[in-house]
Amino acid sequence: MSPLTPRERVLAVLNHEIPDRVPIVIGADLTTGIQERAYRRLTAHLGLAEEYRPLYDWPELGAPLPSEAVLERLHSDVRGVQDRFPAETYARNRRRPSGSPYVDDWGVGQPEIEPGVYFPAIHPLKDTHRLEDLEAHPWPDMDDPTRFAHLRTEAERLAAENRFAIVGAPWLISPLERAFQLQGMQSFLLNLVDAPDFAAALLRKITDLCKTHLTHFLGEVGEYLDLIILADDLGTQNSLLISPRTYRSLLKPLHAELFALVRQHSRARILFHSDGDVFPLLDDLVEIGVQVLNPIQTTAGRMANLEELKRRYGDRLIFCGAVDTQRVLPFGTPDEVRAEVRRVIETLGANGGYLLASVHTIPNETPPENILAMVDAAVEFGQYG
Repeated sequence: MSPLTPRERVLAVLNHEIPDRVPIVIGADLTTGIQERAYRRLTAHLGLAEEYRPLYDWPELGAPLPSEAVLERLHSDVRGVQDRFPAETYARNRRRPSGSPYVDDWGVGQPEIEPGVYFPAIHPLKDTHRLEDLEAHPWPDMDDPTRFAHLRTEAERLAAENRFAIVGAPWLISPLERAFQLQGMQSFLLNLVDAPDFAAALLRKITDLCKTHLTHFLGEVGEYLDLIILADDLGTQNSLLISPRTYRSLLKPLHAELFALVRQHSRARILFHSDGDVFPLLDDLVEIGVQVLNPIQTTAGRMANLEELKRRYGDRLIFCGAVDTQRVLPFGTPDEVRAEVRRVIETLGANGGYLLASVHTIPNETPPENILAMVDAAVEFGQYG
């Protein structure tokens, strides 16, 4: 088969056709990216002296915006376009006292839990289940133009080059995860049972704000996108965070609204990111329009059964991810990484239908040799005849 361009390669898979090799998805957003310390070791290993730029212009996220030189070496077939926080949020946090939490535009505080590592641990709605407190909360302004002002220029540049698949990566269009950040996971899950009207109203408010944000995002770049990443972490290591019944009654309609909005404003395929064992919800996700499933957490419940995934859903879903980040990638040997990549490709990549990526962000513990072993093995073992 003649070599394809990276974009042609990705589009072939998205069209359920067989490409020249398995595409590689690295660096489009946080979930397909690399944590900061692993990235710095990688660039040193490669002998690259470059200015460090944070993803989403957000240093506290702890993830870089990978340079073009790194993306080329990692054979990434995609390039991402990301929105930003409002300019006021950046300015306010640059003025904050040293060592104090980063507070985002939703009011969620992120303390530094270890040097250079921030985590959302201050939840502004943690202690309430009162509807009136939702009215009083200072919600973010999703019409702020500074979120989107840069997007079209970047997307037009990538489209003019017509080399890489363009991936839209709006930050955290995720109703359930936003609810966890605003209330804390325990408080919100208790409210699902004890204050269901409040929980439903909170999810509705979050979704409406996300829809406004997403409408602006797609208005700037929707015509250029090949993929768009939306997310909500629904699974745990062995099960779901909420029951299938609760998902279908409460969250599924909201996800369906977001996916319908994408279809209204773009031809981009919908990549849905959800950690953990989400196997019981796969039929639901297909029904409401998910076309690409990520990250295929192979250490979580039935998601480990790649043969069953491919057999039952290979004609309805494209799989993206599946290279283990709990043990193999950070702590295995390069030979173990190569073997795992080969195993995943031979199963999920049989007759196409697979985009290679790590299971979520490549973690800080990952040695550069293992990152390179992953991508080089994908090029070696991912060839189609």
